Amino acid sequence: MGLRPARTCRDLGKQAWARYSKSKPKQSFVKAMPHLSLLVYQMGLKSQNYEVSQSLVAKQDIQLRDNALESARQAANKYLEKILINAYYFRVLVYPHNVIRENKMVAGAGADRIQKGMRKSFGRATDRAARINEGQAIFYIEASKANRPHIIEAYRRARSKLSGAFAIVEKDLMKGGG
Repeated sequence: MGLRPARTCRDLGKQAWARYSKSKPKQSFVKAMPHLSLLVYQMGLKSQNYEVSQSLVAKQDIQLRDNALESARQAANKYLEKILINAYYFRVLVYPHNVIRENKMVAGAGADRIQKGMRKSFGRATDRAARINEGQAIFYIEASKANRPHIIEAYRRARSKLSGAFAIVEKDLMKGGG
């Protein structure tokens, strides 16, 4: 069974369910945490002195699932690895804490006799998401000034995997910049 569309869980108007305790599992709202798709948060080389940094910033409040963040990270990093070999530093700045619950419905003949429908529906934990506020940075890339167009292209590829509106904010890392 495939994933539900992003429109079903991208707004922040719903209650956040993120409490999970390893030490006191009976006090947890979430009894079994769904697996996490986003595993790598830092790519490239951090040790070099780069000249410019660019961040992908959200223009609106949005909730992004971990698999969307992972596909955006892979799209951007694959392009940067191919073009800028060991000449960049790429970092994911958000972590998917929020647990998405889904009330799965039975489909097929006789389903109305098996299932109770939406009565007292709380759902099961199916996925994780990151709750992102307006102006919050999602990705961060450092590179030299000559590689600015490549960073913009990497962010273009990453934005195509994410729902919502995003902007690129640039900062000069040289001593006189700000």
